[in-house]
Amino acid sequence: MSAVAGLGKPIKGPSALGSDRRRFWQLTRALAVTDFKLRFFGSALGYLWQLMRPLMLFGVLLLVFTKVARFGDAVPHYAEGLLLGIVLFTFFSESTGGAVMSLVNREPLVRKIEFPRLAVPMSVVLQSTFNLALNMVAVLVFVLASGVTIRWTWLELPLIIVAMGILATGLSMLLSAAFVRYRDVSPIWDVVTQVLFYASGVFFSFETISADHKNLANLMALNPIGALLQQARHAMLGPGYATATTAAGGWGWLMIPIAISVVLFVVGFVYFDRQAPRIAEEL
Repeated sequence: MSAVAGLGKPIKGPSALGSDRRRFWQLTRALAVTDFKLRFFGSALGYLWQLMRPLMLFGVLLLVFTKVARFGDAVPHYAEGLLLGIVLFTFFSESTGGAVMSLVNREPLVRKIEFPRLAVPMSVVLQSTFNLALNMVAVLVFVLASGVTIRWTWLELPLIIVAMGILATGLSMLLSAAFVRYRDVSPIWDVVTQVLFYASGVFFSFETISADHKNLANLMALNPIGALLQQARHAMLGPGYATATTAAGGWGWLMIPIAISVVLFVVGFVYFDRQAPRIAEEL
């Protein structure tokens, strides 16, 4: 009777993290490394292509905002700050944008094999981290060539990148699981990403707009990405850029973007964990 009763129990599908955390991280790394290598397979220039896109966008924006709009006159090392902002935002957009359809793109794998489902969007974030590491080499070359001296505040940059990664991971978990059920997520997120590009101060900073639009400059720093970009520029390029705390208007206001990042990460994980057992049957 107990065996018959046992047949009536629902079978739980694969979870987000699985029972073996080591296996989860090994699978995440394997997927990320494989996709990273395949991306440049057969290319003559290989990994150099990863540097081309941010550098080309940097060149166009630098021409527009230093020769036409002349935003660069308000702050020292504007060009280097612009490049740093582009590289960090590119990491965010690649992570979240690639994660949206990651589960659907891995449909044959998801349907046939039982494994920790979270490894799929996490591998996208990890691959974007590899790209970020390459792009930061270009940033470092430009910064040193411009005469910026090495300072102890550079030690903040790994922490800023980790904070950006937490934000990107939270959104990646949320978006990838939501796209399985709601295919409108992809075009909506494309639009949101474009809005965030301009709302996060990628090509302008607190210094460039605070003189005429102080409230708008403070509001920009309440955006988690805007706060991280501002702090990254301060850490790498010096006191010519205000800290994120100053840009937001004080520590109390800075708690808003920090809280947004934490909430998005928690909500993203909880939602993904609940959806993970049903992802295969909903694809």
